[in-house]
Amino acid sequence: MLPFLRRAVLTSSAIFLLCAAALPAAAHHGWSWTTGGNIKLTGLIREARLGNPHGELKVDADGEIWTVEVGQPWRNERAGLTDADFAVGNELTIVGEPAADPARKVLKAERILIDGQEYPLYPSRN
Repeated sequence: MLPFLRRAVLTSSAIFLLCAAALPAAAHHGWSWTTGGNIKLTGLIREARLGNPHGELKVDADGEIWTVEVGQPWRNERAGLTDADFAVGNELTIVGEPAADPARKVLKAERILIDGQEYPLYPSRN
């Protein structure tokens, strides 16, 4: 009985630690930090860092630099985007949710428009 109890306690502890470690990532990658409403931002890409857990662009919109969170590589590809679409100097329009704190110039992209073509990263979101 004692080995079973020890194994159950160790298993429960391991599960708890795994869940606790995942909480900061879940909070960052959710939508809770956004306003819940959409804005449209048009500008030029100044920097691009693509890859996991998601890509980030630095976009110059009327002299203000915004950090734009785009999709994971698979999400961008599913939307029809390529890494070349995120090249420095490209102009794009992003529709998405800004950070709830207006002092932060951060936007989570839902849709991207390039040369009139729309690329939905999150098709079920408005």
